[in-house]
Amino acid sequence: MSEAVSTAAKGRARGAGRPGPIRLLLNNTLAASGLVLLVLIIAAALLAPLLPLPDPDATAPADRLLRPLTEGHLLGTDALGRDILSRLVWGTRVSLAVGISATLIAAFFGSLIGLIAGYAGGRVDAFLMRGIDMVMAFPYILLALAIVAALGPGLLNALYAIAVVNIPFFARNIRGITIGLSRREFVDAARLSGKSNAGILFGEILPNVLPVIIITMSTTIGWMILETAGLSFLGLGAQPPQADLGSMLGEGRKILFTAPHVSIIPGLMIFALVMSINLLGDGVRDVLDPRLKSGALTRPVARTAVERRTVPETRTHGDSVLEVADLNTEFHIGGDVYRAVGGIDLHLKQGECLGIVGESGSGKSVTAMSLMGLVPTPPGRITGGAAWLDGEDLFAVSDERIRALRGADVTHVFQDPLSTLHPLFTIGDQLTEAIMAHRPIRRSEADARAEELLRLVRITNPAERLKVYPHELSGGMRQRVCIAMALANDAKIIIADEPTTALDVTVQAQILSLMDTLRRESNAAILFITHDFGVVSAVCDRVAVMYAGRIVETGTTEEVLNAPAHPYTRKLIDCVPVLGEPGRRLDAIEGRPPVVNDLPPGCAFAARCPRVKPDCRRGHIALSSLGDTQAVRCLYPLTGETADD
Repeated sequence: MSEAVSTAAKGRARGAGRPGPIRLLLNNTLAASGLVLLVLIIAAALLAPLLPLPDPDATAPADRLLRPLTEGHLLGTDALGRDILSRLVWGTRVSLAVGISATLIAAFFGSLIGLIAGYAGGRVDAFLMRGIDMVMAFPYILLALAIVAALGPGLLNALYAIAVVNIPFFARNIRGITIGLSRREFVDAARLSGKSNAGILFGEILPNVLPVIIITMSTTIGWMILETAGLSFLGLGAQPPQADLGSMLGEGRKILFTAPHVSIIPGLMIFALVMSINLLGDGVRDVLDPRLKSGALTRPVARTAVERRTVPETRTHGDSVLEVADLNTEFHIGGDVYRAVGGIDLHLKQGECLGIVGESGSGKSVTAMSLMGLVPTPPGRITGGAAWLDGEDLFAVSDERIRALRGADVTHVFQDPLSTLHPLFTIGDQLTEAIMAHRPIRRSEADARAEELLRLVRITNPAERLKVYPHELSGGMRQRVCIAMALANDAKIIIADEPTTALDVTVQAQILSLMDTLRRESNAAILFITHDFGVVSAVCDRVAVMYAGRIVETGTTEEVLNAPAHPYTRKLIDCVPVLGEPGRRLDAIEGRPPVVNDLPPGCAFAARCPRVKPDCRRGHIALSSLGDTQAVRCLYPLTGETADD
């Protein structure tokens, strides 16, 4: 027990090395480039009073329109002889101040309106949103011009105008997110706990909306600077002699052909400033996306990356439709390597059902998803082994070949059918799509096949059911639809990843009976993933027990259930209640599984095993045969003991 806690503590310590926001941002080359450029621009603007620059407003008619690189004037002078470099630094300072200030004002009031409207709903929502709609009814630039015209030209008035016309942008975005959050269970729980509306709004909903506000602000500042520059360009923003980037651009347009550098230089600064802010904004968005905190700022690709260090040369079960040898799948997160699957060997014959059993986190689903390249990359990758489907190595074939095999030869039935089925398409559309993706047939033939499939999975009135949406069906009916999709193309292998976990006992029994019947009728092999030995006894011919990414015992269902050889298997069976034995003691497994980025040497179960001995903690422990069909990864197996002992 103490060693298990120690192992978990080590894992947490290693996990603490997961890359932080700054490191994630710097991993993004474009965002890092934008950050460096923006920091340089801001530093120059902030240090403007300390830099050895001439007075930006001092005129010198004798030095008018000097070219860049002139002595004493690095970027030349404008039509009044003012130093362009000095005006550029001070003008950038003004443009940044106005852009950031306008963004903060728009974000504050827009987000507040959106939060209140989305949470309150009803008349409050209608009143606030109709006001926002009135503002949005005018083209924003014309509205900004009208506000400045009413208030009078000036930088401060331009700031107000730009802020006002951008309030609807924040309000609309935040309202939509707030409406969804206000109906979530954690908000209901906060109401039941007695929290006030203000406490719920700012204590529960605002923290969930804050990343969106920050992302929106980061991508809006650049646009605010452009809008301010546009008003100054038209003479409605900064007034002479004060300079900002827009007014400098406006002054240079009059002499664009005779002295192009006067307008090109501030134009380039606007480009560099806005581009750096946008690149940094994209990076901030990625950093705040929890799905991308794997250490790489890219979305998962269509197929798991295969970077095999070892490749088995030959198969050992030539009569199997599927054979997996020494499969290794890892997740690279920051500086840590999580060995989710650490050398799996299994085989599956035609018409056979193999059950994979183990605690949550033991690597069952990752093993199944690795076969067809469904483990997301980043952070996952296959680092060793082979998987042969009818003699064809799935890890060596092209992406096009994998796409052809998915849904045709190998299909998946996932745990949650509501998230598997598309909510915006009818059951018929999704079934026919699964059929026509692999068969060159007409839509009418696909519709007939879809109706036949629903009838096959015991769904009554199939013609009408094809017209409904997933949310109109019960959980059991949706799972039957997923099974029908898996059978659409006469697959050789069906991977069922805990397909009955979320169902009630009656529906679970119906689904298990249906899958067993269909398996025998279609002669398809099933890889059944579960943590329930009751399910295993009902449908599986053989069992593979997984722990910490490895198979620790395998054998026929009867052998494993009646005479488990590994202490872990025995403990799992002892946790299962038996109908008719109310006095049977259910033994919980002490401790926790080890973290897979810091696996202990020897047997991974040693810290929780009641039969552990010193040599269990040293060296590699191989999977040893106990007979023709049973094997165990244990130095001291439970030979001769039955599950009822």
